[in-house]
Amino acid sequence: MGVEIKGASHLWTVEDSLEELSLLVSSAGAQVVSTLNQRLDRQTHTYVGKGKIAEIKALIDDSEANVVIFDDELTPTQQRNLEEALGVKIIDRTALILDVFARRAQTHEGRLQVELAQHEYLLPRLVGQWSHLERLGGGIGTRGPGETQLETDRRIIRNKIQKLKQSLEQVRKHRSLYRHHRQRQGVPVVSLVGYTNAGKSTLLNALSNAGVVAENKLFSTLDPITRKISNPGSRSFLLTDTVGFIQKLPPTLVAAFRATLEEIESADAVIHVIDITHQNAAEQVQVVDDLLAELNLKDKPRILALNKIDLLVDHQQDEEYSQSLKATLNQNEDSIVTVSAAKGWGLNNLLKSITTLLDTEKGQLQDAPGFWVDGSLSNNFNN
Repeated sequence: MGVEIKGASHLWTVEDSLEELSLLVSSAGAQVVSTLNQRLDRQTHTYVGKGKIAEIKALIDDSEANVVIFDDELTPTQQRNLEEALGVKIIDRTALILDVFARRAQTHEGRLQVELAQHEYLLPRLVGQWSHLERLGGGIGTRGPGETQLETDRRIIRNKIQKLKQSLEQVRKHRSLYRHHRQRQGVPVVSLVGYTNAGKSTLLNALSNAGVVAENKLFSTLDPITRKISNPGSRSFLLTDTVGFIQKLPPTLVAAFRATLEEIESADAVIHVIDITHQNAAEQVQVVDDLLAELNLKDKPRILALNKIDLLVDHQQDEEYSQSLKATLNQNEDSIVTVSAAKGWGLNNLLKSITTLLDTEKGQLQDAPGFWVDGSLSNNFNN
């Protein structure tokens, strides 16, 4: 269920955002039986209007759905009201993303980061969990058992959050020492960034034979992976695959993954991998740019790697999509290289661009050949 507020600026349409939400649901192992959206003048205490709640309730009864997922982060009050009105489990976009991250985290560091974000998300939502006990006691000068249990749970979660932050601070210090060691050795570092499912892991595998799991799913790779790239005729460098970005990424998750995201900050250059075939490629580029700006990394030397060009042979681009993507990419002063990580196309050009970027004092490049010709993509991908 998604809502579009009238008059508000939206990077994505509510339909496109719900399509992405459906992919997140699939990544979490659930099945979508129905999708709804509503346009409202303002958000309500139930997130949607009364008529829409009745419509959702009827769909639940018809489809026997046991979960309703909303495309924004709900307030604790909205979540409680919806649970009471619909009588099924209510999940918002933030909780869904956290669930997918929890499934993907493989390393100790990754699990710590996800657990911290989960606890920080849960803390303000404890209110109401024990409301049935509060009715047993309370009033002036008394403490109901529900209130006592709630305070106990809050204290436990706050203590857990503090311990997780301490553990992650140790991880951050360890990463800092490792980065300092790399800098002393003079080994350049290049980070892969991009929207989730843009093909970063596939590109890492193509350049290094890393053997990283690369699936057609959102957040198939969560933990950062670094491999040494031996570049014939030039100095070698380290290539790091980082967690993919997504629109409406929870702030708690960004904060929890600070140690991981600092790998981008310490990199000498960044490769922004873009799925050139995605209908929302321009919007995905903007999401990544906005998050990099939020992390104060907007001015990091970059190469734009337009990936999946092998799929353009049968991929029909409409004029609106073409012009939108062109306008978005032309705002960047970075080098632009066309590649197919799956087919191995354009990798030599990419390596040359990386070498030039690392060896150029100002970190600026001329645009690579084979980009925009008369408003459409060139088919000259032989190199």
